[in-house]
Amino acid sequence: MKMNHYISVLNNSKTEYIVEKSKFIAHIKPVFTEEEAIEFINDVKKEHRKANHNVPVYSIKDKIQKYSDDGEPSKTAGFPVLEMLKNENITNIVIVITRYFGGIKLGKGGLIRAYTKSAKLGLENSKLIKYVKVMRTVLTYEYTLHGKIENFILKESDVHEANTEFLENVKKEIYVPIEKVDSLEKALVELTNNAIRIEQIDTEFVVVDGDKLIVQT
Repeated sequence: MKMNHYISVLNNSKTEYIVEKSKFIAHIKPVFTEEEAIEFINDVKKEHRKANHNVPVYSIKDKIQKYSDDGEPSKTAGFPVLEMLKNENITNIVIVITRYFGGIKLGKGGLIRAYTKSAKLGLENSKLIKYVKVMRTVLTYEYTLHGKIENFILKESDVHEANTEFLENVKKEIYVPIEKVDSLEKALVELTNNAIRIEQIDTEFVVVDGDKLIVQT
């Protein structure tokens, strides 16, 4: 399945949660590669080598999704956390939940609830952000069309205008949500009576703040 948008976390966090005298610590970090995830997992395991369990979960886009229950009963620790991430479309993230056993057994249902709650509390402290897939597009047109096109783009709140060059013709670089590419190009062609050149350059994921694209150029 190809993703056109996803949710991730903005920053690292470490969140403690106590249940029945067991201490759960959710360590969370945004990552973009499996190597980053594994390095983070190893660092947490090294820091908490005396813990009873260090449960790792990570998801990289829609391509890599892995977990371990790290000695807890099967599918009571890492598995429910990964399922929660899938259901909420959260990816590009690594979570390690450290558990220091408090002497009271939680049972399978209790473990599932505890690990899931620990992860959710950690996510709240990491600040969730939305990414959308956009097409970087370059528009080329005559100067006489600039005002008309500029006004059109300004009204499209989910289109980001990155750069405009005034050369022999006007050259404008914009970022368009992937779902909107076809309809926007059709509208521009109609607006200019086909007197515009539209080049699709490449795609990338950018942050969304409200209905505004936040593009770092």
